Amino acid sequence: MAEKVFKTLDEQLVILKDKHLVIDDDNYAKEVLLRENYFFLMGYRHLFLNPDNHKVFRDGTNFRELYALFYFDRQLRNIIFKNILIIENNCKSIFSYELSRMHGYKEDDYLKPSNYNTDPDRVKQVNDLLRKMRRQIRVNGGQHEATKHYITNYGYIPLWVVVKVLSFGITSELYTIMKKEDQENIAKHFNVSVEYLLSFLPVLSNYRNLCAHEDILFEHHTQKVIPDNKYHQALNIPYIDNEYIYGKGDLFSVVLIFKYLLSKDNFKLFMNELSYEIDHLSGILKVIPIDAVLDRMGFPTNYNNLLDIE
Repeated sequence: MAEKVFKTLDEQLVILKDKHLVIDDDNYAKEVLLRENYFFLMGYRHLFLNPDNHKVFRDGTNFRELYALFYFDRQLRNIIFKNILIIENNCKSIFSYELSRMHGYKEDDYLKPSNYNTDPDRVKQVNDLLRKMRRQIRVNGGQHEATKHYITNYGYIPLWVVVKVLSFGITSELYTIMKKEDQENIAKHFNVSVEYLLSFLPVLSNYRNLCAHEDILFEHHTQKVIPDNKYHQALNIPYIDNEYIYGKGDLFSVVLIFKYLLSKDNFKLFMNELSYEIDHLSGILKVIPIDAVLDRMGFPTNYNNLLDIE
């Protein structure tokens, strides 16, 4: 395999033009490449490639279209991320409230294995997760004013404060080791079943990490899938090979989770922002239809109907 070597901005333009990408303003293209990185930008090329020759772009593909998809994904990440953070905060608040109410709020309470699922086949998972929690508290606890305040003045960190230093991954896994009664009490606050919440949280955690690291979002899929639900059916999503083709482990599954877990006002705001970005991208694309992007995202074309479905 040939070694990859440094290429100047001018050399990068030559490569793109050799791939039949239309560049109508060299200076603009070079500024984008300098600020955004050739390698990252080319991660969005696939929808624009010639179906008969994947080494070149479709006839007429403009650099501005490629960058528009890149920028759309950035805006999408920002919108998805801030709404996941809302749910993350809700989860941490509700989890700490219910566990504190049922078992106590000091370290000896929330780090006590017997306050979680005591089934023999869950013992290892419980102990492993509590060990991870202790480590995150030890590593991150000294970096936050609230945790430092409690350690200095009270000698302990209550659970409703310690959740601040726990990752969403740890928080979502915490739900899986809770006693059944605690899981049910928490699920009631979200008006969903325990089964749904167990499936929703790891999907959100996966997408949260992807957003935080600025990876490609719009075509991402998780290994975890969410259960079939009333919204799949209400939107008439095609059902092929015993599975809905959209809204399982794709980005649209996150939208369905938002429908369940966000407040009505927050969900409406989210959908308005999402629709604006999709419409804006649609106005720029020329060589591919917006439906091709929606399909890659796992979105049915009638996705906006979610706003009117209860």
